[in-house]
Amino acid sequence: LEQFAKVQQAPAVKFKDLEALVTSRIVRDQVHFAWRTDFLKVTNDTVLVPVTVQVPNSQLSFQSKDGVHSATLNVFGRVSTLTGRVVQTFEEAVSRDFPDSLFQQSVKLQSIYQKAVPLRPGLYRLDLVIKDVQSGNVGVVNSRLQVPRYADEKLEASSLILADQIEHVPAKQIGAGQFVLGSSKVRPRLEGDFTTADKLGIYMQVYNLKPDDTTHKSSATFQYTVKKGDQQVMQFKETNGEMKQTGDQVTIERLLPLGTLTPGKYTLEVSATDSLANQTILRTADFTVKPPSAVPTKAAANTAPGR
Repeated sequence: LEQFAKVQQAPAVKFKDLEALVTSRIVRDQVHFAWRTDFLKVTNDTVLVPVTVQVPNSQLSFQSKDGVHSATLNVFGRVSTLTGRVVQTFEEAVSRDFPDSLFQQSVKLQSIYQKAVPLRPGLYRLDLVIKDVQSGNVGVVNSRLQVPRYADEKLEASSLILADQIEHVPAKQIGAGQFVLGSSKVRPRLEGDFTTADKLGIYMQVYNLKPDDTTHKSSATFQYTVKKGDQQVMQFKETNGEMKQTGDQVTIERLLPLGTLTPGKYTLEVSATDSLANQTILRTADFTVKPPSAVPTKAAANTAPGR
């Protein structure tokens, strides 16, 4: 985790044209994309902020050569203080390659890219620029970014991430690469759309569990509730003895089958109760369940070598 804690000076920018769009204030929305930020505690004064971007492949301009359809997106991100000081930048050339046999199907999918940046708690400005290299089309997002401060003495929790993939990574990949949070790969489902054939990935970190004075072990209960409107349709509990725990932190990693749910809109509530400190914290997230044929599988972006 120490590698995340070292907030270094912003590196030199390669995509100067995309950087210029951040400061020009010219509205460019030819490429529409979804995005989200999540927050996970690293140290008392550092928060890991995964920034995830998702672009429909139908918005990319593909070139066909030797039976392969190829497109490239340039992604540029910048985090700055409200006074304009740049504290983090990231950029990547994201390539997509599909053979003729899969092209028509692949155009219906989404490409997803993520960069995790370490930030100190506080208020920032986040700028994201996406450029389709072949067409020159550009999409820009400028947003307020409030990075939370995690207190030491009370029960705290990270963002609740709904994912379509949660899996453990080899030891050499821990803490490195796209979608990797600690020892797990967690790929968020940005639009929150799942099918009855899917499993809903649930990822959340809980911090500052109080240890028993004698056994030095914490005692916590975690409750998962699925609601459709005001109606509870599913609920189950587990204790921290069944979960991944490091010191005073527990990591929730669950795959919830959705086969028993009818199509519709739902809310997931995840609560953590520290029995020794008599504290509870709650996180919620909305998701939609659709028939199996309604949501195509999402493909992760294949990033070209770079920083």
